[in-house]
Amino acid sequence: MDAPEWYADWRHEAFHQLMDKQDEWQIAFGIKDLPRWDYDVETETLTFSKDGVVKVIADIQVVGTTGSKDWLWGWANDHWPKNVVKDFEPVILFGEEHGIMELIYGHVENDDLNHLGWELTAVAVRILNAVGAYRPKSEDSAGALFLLIKSVRFAN
Repeated sequence: MDAPEWYADWRHEAFHQLMDKQDEWQIAFGIKDLPRWDYDVETETLTFSKDGVVKVIADIQVVGTTGSKDWLWGWANDHWPKNVVKDFEPVILFGEEHGIMELIYGHVENDDLNHLGWELTAVAVRILNAVGAYRPKSEDSAGALFLLIKSVRFAN
């Protein structure tokens, strides 16, 4: 089954909405001035720090990862603990309701995986009405991790 005719434009619009959200939260919390990031899947947090001091804390979920050949949704990857991938049922249900296979199947193949990763992350952000997303820099050129930012706050 092919995705509905409207979906490509809807997904592209979600990507542009995500870009706006990214600017908003990253500027508001001064993320570009915080050189260190760390994520913790057990506590479902992403922290940003400077000079050894945590300045910003974001509540996260793992959207998915890209490998050398495909995108793998976080919920389809046994590597991730259930707590950090638990929020994606509405995304899967949206896919089922509209016949959008890339939201239902655990992995998706594509020639431009980085772009696909950002677009599928944008779809998840839109459906879940999240604050934004983050893709930590990786030493592995073949793979990337995409995180959904549920909420963000200054550390105490």
